[in-house]
Amino acid sequence: MSTEALDPKSLRNIAIIAHVDHGKTTLVDAILKQCGVYQAHETVVERAMDSNDLERERGITILAKSTSVRYKDVRINIIDTPGHSDFGGEVERTLLMADGALLLVDAAEGPLPQTRFVLKHALAKGMPVIVVVNKIDRKDARAPEVLNETFDLFCDLEATDEQTDFAVLYTIATRGEAHKEIGDDSTTLEPLLETIRARVPPPKGLLDAPLQMIVTNIGYDEYVGRLAIGKIMNGVLRPNTPAVRFHETGTKTEKIGHIFAFEGLGRVKREVAGAGDVVAVSGMDDVQIGDTIGDPEKSVTLPRISLEPPTIKVRFYVNSSPFAGKAGKFVTSRHVRERLEKEARTNLAMRFEETDKPDMFLVYGRGEMMIAILAETMRREGYEFSLGSPEVVVQTINGVKSEPSERVVIDVPEEFVGTVTQSLGERRGKMDKMHNLGFGRARIEFVVPSRALIGYRSSFLTQTRGMGLINTLHEGYVPYGGPMLRRKTGALVSDRMGMVTEYALAHLEPRGRLFVGPGDEVYEGMVVGEHNRENDLDVNSVREKKLNNIREKNKDENIILSAPTKHSIETALEFIDQDEIVEITPDSVRIRKKVLSCAKRPRRDEESKG
Repeated sequence: MSTEALDPKSLRNIAIIAHVDHGKTTLVDAILKQCGVYQAHETVVERAMDSNDLERERGITILAKSTSVRYKDVRINIIDTPGHSDFGGEVERTLLMADGALLLVDAAEGPLPQTRFVLKHALAKGMPVIVVVNKIDRKDARAPEVLNETFDLFCDLEATDEQTDFAVLYTIATRGEAHKEIGDDSTTLEPLLETIRARVPPPKGLLDAPLQMIVTNIGYDEYVGRLAIGKIMNGVLRPNTPAVRFHETGTKTEKIGHIFAFEGLGRVKREVAGAGDVVAVSGMDDVQIGDTIGDPEKSVTLPRISLEPPTIKVRFYVNSSPFAGKAGKFVTSRHVRERLEKEARTNLAMRFEETDKPDMFLVYGRGEMMIAILAETMRREGYEFSLGSPEVVVQTINGVKSEPSERVVIDVPEEFVGTVTQSLGERRGKMDKMHNLGFGRARIEFVVPSRALIGYRSSFLTQTRGMGLINTLHEGYVPYGGPMLRRKTGALVSDRMGMVTEYALAHLEPRGRLFVGPGDEVYEGMVVGEHNRENDLDVNSVREKKLNNIREKNKDENIILSAPTKHSIETALEFIDQDEIVEITPDSVRIRKKVLSCAKRPRRDEESKG
């Protein structure tokens, strides 16, 4: 066990801030490698901080995580924060553990909305920021212009004079290089590590003050159980000593179990930990995020973590389709309720409510991606359930019914500017800024009601032929704009149960885009495609060719069908309208009508408007 000195001056706590795919996790990999985290016989793990399967698949950080490296006489605690604003709840609480921030910006794309989102919170906490311009080896890199844009962003966010006097480094994370000036002879990350050591202040906590530790995350160890992860603000923490825990409704006397510090990619036991350190503590089975662990004799609570309110809500239903229970292990309302309650305890940005119907639950979150990641995680764990259409959370502000709005930053080739401007204008978007990036692309900023953006991404990619980039950020609240039709096209809906045939699909293809292929099982009320027109169309997708006893040349041997569109959870949530739900099982994602029977189902235009 380690018994290193408790001197807070030997610590540096730094959060890494970056937009999605700007190279944050790759840079951490290079730091770990160069600081000797991997032994000679160990395999170097790519994107080591993306420990979650979904993070590795999507190339994004979803859960905030900590690691630490040693450089000269200091230990640097590195806190990896999510770059997507849908996971902003992770960002806001993990910044409490940091004393400085590393702002990573792509040398071609520049600062984007998610960068702004996290940087705003870091500057509000008075943190010094080190700016790192990454990917300077890109052919379209424009480092000087990006640096100017970053300075403008600091000014927009009302940074102090000290914060705007930031240090700048230029990096190529994939090669593990950092440069103080572009073109200097550095071949390692030494300039970056030296800048962190010099620029990031040590923690302000006092060792001789009463113990105060804020819990910012919850972990689990199969040997010692539930772990409270957080930063010791003041005092000293030792194993097997009494402590008091301040929770939402009062206090509880606890006993500290084991203490773990983060070293490299793992945790190491500590016999003592002091002010400023980021640690994990066992021994408290009921601990929750936001609790304060304090001295039992001179206890002083810290302010509880407060987050921005959720902007979107989705209904979770127990799966009631004819195929329910065929693939999942957990299918009842009790299973779904317990899983959502468990998620709400660890994900503070999510809120869970029961409704007056036992088979329906309301989940509030920051965005569609956050809900989709939760649904995908549950699906992989063996749950079966259904999701309703995403809806915005409407609030009454100063007596006025208001809905959330988003700042939309669009980066497109110049020839698509007119198309994108027209489509967002139809969705009640207001153009705020527009400037030419100088290499055939333009960047446009709109303020659009959040409701209008549900389902927009797929049509945007079609309009820009896959060459457009779209990023959004919660802007605030605007007066409610009235009813809005979600989708302009109707659905092709199966009118009976059975197996899909090539013969039936060949006749349905001219009617629209198909979601099923030959051999797929369907049921009455299941959406099998998107109709070309505004109305829904009930179709027979299981029809077979009638045979007779007259021999004739077979003309159906060479039926050629287009590949069906297979929906992910995100694309299905974008597609569905108010009268439809997404059925999610461990082996499939289907879209169906809320009312399955053709005879009982209301017309789409009656259901969707309003």
